[in-house]
Amino acid sequence: QVQLVESGGGLVQAGGSLRLSCAASGSIFTINTMGWYRQAPGNQRELVAAILSGGSTNYADSVKGRFTISRDNAKNTVYLQMNSLKPEDTAVYYCNVRGTTIYKPFNAWGQGTLVTVSS
Repeated sequence: QVQLVESGGGLVQAGGSLRLSCAASGSIFTINTMGWYRQAPGNQRELVAAILSGGSTNYADSVKGRFTISRDNAKNTVYLQMNSLKPEDTAVYYCNVRGTTIYKPFNAWGQGTLVTVSS
């Protein structure tokens, strides 16, 4: 089993910054993709940013230039630095990690952390 523990959400004013963290633990053999998704009330869950094992990154157009995803492979941890936050960034943010255990592939999700941006 693979577990994800997220931290770093909270309430911030527009223009402010937050940093989310997500640590993976358990029977991990390899980690391929680490990413962050978000879901606002009434909306579908959407990809915010992802980072591959080699360091390549992918961002939603709405966050390009404001958010930065990074990972620490030694700690099996992914981060999301969010700057210049806007009210429309308000959502529950979910960490997603995909890789393999010694037995099979896994696709794990965090419990979600709420980010609220006030205007």
